[in-house]
Amino acid sequence: MSLSRRKLGSQGLEVSAIGLGCMGMSQSYGPADETESIATLHRAIELGCNFFDTAEVYGPLTNEALLGRAFRDRRDTVIIATKFGFRVKDGKQVGFERTSRPDDIRAAVEGSLKRLATDRIDLLYQHRVDPAVPIEDVAGTVGDLVKQGKVRFFGLSEAGVSNIRRAHGVHPVSAVQSEYSLWERNLEQDVIPVLRNLGIGLVPFSPLGRGFLTGEVKKSEDYPEGDYRRIDPRYQGVNFDANMKAAQVVRDIAAIKRAKPGQVALAWLLQKGADIVPIPGTKRRKYLEENVAAEAVRLVAEQMTLLDVAMPAGTISGNRYPDSIMATIDR
Repeated sequence: MSLSRRKLGSQGLEVSAIGLGCMGMSQSYGPADETESIATLHRAIELGCNFFDTAEVYGPLTNEALLGRAFRDRRDTVIIATKFGFRVKDGKQVGFERTSRPDDIRAAVEGSLKRLATDRIDLLYQHRVDPAVPIEDVAGTVGDLVKQGKVRFFGLSEAGVSNIRRAHGVHPVSAVQSEYSLWERNLEQDVIPVLRNLGIGLVPFSPLGRGFLTGEVKKSEDYPEGDYRRIDPRYQGVNFDANMKAAQVVRDIAAIKRAKPGQVALAWLLQKGADIVPIPGTKRRKYLEENVAAEAVRLVAEQMTLLDVAMPAGTISGNRYPDSIMATIDR
């Protein structure tokens, strides 16, 4: 079992068809386990997964350092994506303040390079659009970093159509990262058509619907303090019950395919276009292996259609973030 390769954008970035979201190795989803996390990162390489997603703010700072340790003697076999754009002071995130001033971008990149123990970042995303800084200034700054060899490719995260177009006009955008899955379809009407028109790849995070598409989730109150799922609106009260019911079709098709529900969700994404590279997150080898195996799951046209119509935009109950985080999304 070895993953195939896909192109993100038209600038030459090529990555494994499924990547690995690394945030949960350091925060949000239970206690960290560095030994298992590093074993998972190494197992990913063995399985042909070479695309790893992190960010300055994950930890903060500690997730990049984890990848730096894990990949110290494997750097040339991996593609590392990281992000800048949230304010971090004295090792702590300052609320949801955004900062993309050119000097702050350059400082963030220097910090990321040091923590990642590398001389270049393969894919650098602006984590969230900063309304105080013109996107043209952001793109220009990243373009300068590309010329300097510190960054290879430029990406945006949770950006809207206008900012995608304006950024791409200054420096080519190779990938846009955003939440997209059977569960969350908000990109289909406007963002995805623009990405395809401009030749930009899509990197869906939370492709398993924050766990709902795996069928293995609990209500918010059943998670410990500090676990993000305690404050996720979709895990709370009547939202939870409605969302588990909505995801039943995935479990039904999985039973027919003799696959895991999460594998069906990933297979649907992979079959939506060769320009889509999902990055399911996990810190355990068991779930990594299940996710990678999703590339071998083939859905017939009737099953794709059934999934398409089962959870259209507006089906899922509850916002995908609390209000304070929703306010940072450029749509």
